[in-house]
Amino acid sequence: MIKKSKRFQELAKLVDRTTVYSLEQAISLAKQTSTLKFDATVEAVFRLNLDPKKAEQMLRGSIVLPEGTGKTQKVLVLTTTKEKEAIAAGADLVGDKEMITKIQGGFLDFDIIVATPEIMSELGKIGKILGPKGLMPTAKLGTVTTDVAKAINDIRKGKIEYRVDKNGNIHVILGKVSFSENQLKANYQTILNTLRKAKPATVKGAYIKNISISTTMGPGIKVTIED
Repeated sequence: MIKKSKRFQELAKLVDRTTVYSLEQAISLAKQTSTLKFDATVEAVFRLNLDPKKAEQMLRGSIVLPEGTGKTQKVLVLTTTKEKEAIAAGADLVGDKEMITKIQGGFLDFDIIVATPEIMSELGKIGKILGPKGLMPTAKLGTVTTDVAKAINDIRKGKIEYRVDKNGNIHVILGKVSFSENQLKANYQTILNTLRKAKPATVKGAYIKNISISTTMGPGIKVTIED
């Protein structure tokens, strides 16, 4: 059992673990329970009635948050055909086969990869490096595309990816503690609406089991599941 710090134990006293809070109350509490010296991340966990072993229930996708994430991501574009477009759109790094060789050698100074279709056959060489880190670009997530400018723009606006884990949970970023409560609420509602629309037809019974919000190193706060 992980021993909780005195700071965490004091903050946890502000949260009644038997209470399910309204969204407004939960966001307010999350901000109150963040006492770190840096601008902590606010996260949400959606526990869903999903069986990830069933292919149709293995939810994965992306969302552009209306208020952004508060994080700056370093974007690498891998392409042999769209170099100029990628540079013009503000990519941090642009490369081709030479960059792939560099990644094989251990270079990982980037947060997300956008790739054009013609170079995807080369990415198989680094699949074992990128896959476990969640960095492999895919068409489903919009990171394999010929429209690199749109992909980069979406990332800059606050695009996040989500994927159900083996226990049926989806962990997502809502923003930063410095965000206003309205900004965090807007991002939350966008995520909730997206997950509801993505509900697999094979799910029986209640789809969303519970929801909680927390900040970096802060206690979890249960949120009411709105109809």
